Amino acid sequence: MKHTVSRTLPRVLRRRDARLCLAAVLVSGFGTSALWLVAGVWVKDLTGSDGLAALCLLALWAPTAAGPVLGALADTVRRGPLLIGLHLLPAALLPVLTAVDSPGRVWLVFAVLFVYGAVGVVQDAAESAFVAGAVPASLLGEFNGLRMTVSEGLKLVAPPAGAVLYGAYGADPVVLLDAASFVLAAGLYACLRVPEPPPALGERVRIGEGARHLWRHPRLRPLVLAGGATMLCAGVNGAALYAVIDALGHAPAYAGVLYAVQGAGSVVAGLLAGPALRRLGAHRLAGYGIAVTAVAAGLRAVPSDAVALPCSAAIGAGLPCVLIAAFTAVQRETPDALLGRTAATAHTLVLAPNAVGLAVGAALVEAVDVAVLLAVLGVVWAASAALPRQSAASPSRTADRSSSDANPA
Repeated sequence: MKHTVSRTLPRVLRRRDARLCLAAVLVSGFGTSALWLVAGVWVKDLTGSDGLAALCLLALWAPTAAGPVLGALADTVRRGPLLIGLHLLPAALLPVLTAVDSPGRVWLVFAVLFVYGAVGVVQDAAESAFVAGAVPASLLGEFNGLRMTVSEGLKLVAPPAGAVLYGAYGADPVVLLDAASFVLAAGLYACLRVPEPPPALGERVRIGEGARHLWRHPRLRPLVLAGGATMLCAGVNGAALYAVIDALGHAPAYAGVLYAVQGAGSVVAGLLAGPALRRLGAHRLAGYGIAVTAVAAGLRAVPSDAVALPCSAAIGAGLPCVLIAAFTAVQRETPDALLGRTAATAHTLVLAPNAVGLAVGAALVEAVDVAVLLAVLGVVWAASAALPRQSAASPSRTADRSSSDANPA
């Protein structure tokens, strides 16, 4: 596998368009990762309210529910110019937050974060569709794996950097850093030269067509359902985090250690997922990823650091496999004219259940012993590993590959 990684990664990175896309993800992601942590701390400092601080994440996540509607925009205009505009919009909006200096103006934080989240939904849809035209289908798995590695790697660096900057100089520098990162990302997208077919002007865009495509497609439907089930269970697992830390006998700050270990697992998985997707196919990779996370979540019931740390790494490694398998399949098997809506709908169906799982888990962790909760969760989660195999298409390994995957150059 190591030889496979060293052979395939240069194939992706040798492509100018792929490098520019990854660079745009890197710079804008750094600012975003720094801001999402600082926003909650900032609101907490201004108001003293834990509930209001938590609303920052809700404001960012809430627009995800409107993914099928917002994603339609990515199918009505050229995606390259759209991505440039979608990065310049938050760059222009974020400086408004420098006016927030009292509890009475905290509403501005929520309003800006809500718009930020809505723009992010359209960005994800447009980027998924744009990348599908910029990167050959045979390299989409590797590209998405690298994108996951970049995103997860940033989570290990950017939030602490943002916290240090906030502690030293306040929120304004973090806000302006994020705005600058979007301007730079817009410039990188402007340098791309990807031919795009003109949008079908005058043709009615049916918002629900993306959902219908996913439901009727015998190979995409089980992958998206498996992704949603995985993120639902991941939400329950995440809600139990502090109960797990209590059982280990550590202070709440130990969550930072577990998050870092989980992030490291995701970084490694992102590097390996592309070659694994080529060898195993999307359905097998998703099934194995679910099985790994299920076993790791169940074993967290054991109150031992020697178990908890490897389990965090395993969860971090397993989750990206499911997401990369599902989203890469959507890119490969959806017509270009429908890809924005379909990608946005897939993101909603896969990621939105995470919020539901967090809410359910928060209630269960108060009523059920955490060891029992995690043991049951592991069993339920493992059962969902059968979902990716429920495809009407041939289950053979080569059926999950394009012709160029089966015969790599």
